[in-house]
Amino acid sequence: MRFTAWDRLPRAARRGLSTLVFSAGVGGVVSLLLAAPLGESVVYAVCVSLAIWACIDGGRLLAARWVRRHEAAQAGPPTGWPGWGWMVPILLLGTLVGYLLGHTLAGVLLGRGLAHTASMNPRTLVTILLLSLLPGTAVTGLFYTRARLAGMRATAERAERLASEQRLALLASQLEPHMLFNTLANLRVLIGADPPRAQAMLDRLILFLRATLDASRQGTHTLGAEFARLHDYLELMKVRMGARLDTRLDLPDALAAHPVPALLLQPLVENAIKHGLEPQPRGGQLRVSASAQGPQLVLRVRDTGRGLPAAPGGGGFGLNQVRERLHALFGDAASLEAVDAADAEGGALITIRLPL
Repeated sequence: MRFTAWDRLPRAARRGLSTLVFSAGVGGVVSLLLAAPLGESVVYAVCVSLAIWACIDGGRLLAARWVRRHEAAQAGPPTGWPGWGWMVPILLLGTLVGYLLGHTLAGVLLGRGLAHTASMNPRTLVTILLLSLLPGTAVTGLFYTRARLAGMRATAERAERLASEQRLALLASQLEPHMLFNTLANLRVLIGADPPRAQAMLDRLILFLRATLDASRQGTHTLGAEFARLHDYLELMKVRMGARLDTRLDLPDALAAHPVPALLLQPLVENAIKHGLEPQPRGGQLRVSASAQGPQLVLRVRDTGRGLPAAPGGGGFGLNQVRERLHALFGDAASLEAVDAADAEGGALITIRLPL
């Protein structure tokens, strides 16, 4: 999104400049209709309009601040809007005080002094005040509508964030037993076939769960912690697969402190071992790497196994779970790509891109 110099100004400054331009135009129209001097008409219109705007807008902001401070326990109005119960007297009083101040200031600027305002006809004053209330009421109604829309958008965004957090919690609760059940099933086989390896695997499992269960409930942690959990998991898998599993983790020191969703890579590594490497008698290599490419953090999981399944999109619980988390957390700013490796080693390559 591109921002102009106008967009960078504070809202109060934009409203004030808009009032200035509008009032100058009104002064020019009044000069033409009443055959009055142009300069005099513009000075009166600008001074009166700016004074009324300052009184009404200032009163609105002060009232809104008071409401937020003293009525915080209630379901308060949108930010900056104190409610019509406040705005009606602010409109009436702000228009009266603003008109008198603006008219007095214009008289001083034109060399007519303070007596000019005091000598005004009361009927003329009432008529002008009533006419001044019309644009003030219209602008106040417009601000009320915009404030309500902003409040509705904020409520919708909070609801969307809450839904995303609940969805992520559900996905995390699915991930933990999924990995655990797979490991316990393999442990059961090893107990009968190779009890010493089963005992070593159980010790690794205890250490892995102790570290991982805390990480899985944090929501986010550093990339260094993510790679540490992967190391624990791969050491656990090496107990089962032995020399058939060759692993390598590449994490630059400059990226170790970068925050990422907890256990983001875990299901991808698990998929690579379960579907790519373990079915091969010779096993294979598994490489996990992180790098920075411009504004993106790029995470890759590469194995030399059997490649992606034939199902469209290379589906499965692991990939779908990661896609869901990325979409919920980052929307279109993150992506996951799963392809068959193009070199002679074969296997699969999973690439994740996140905002850096």
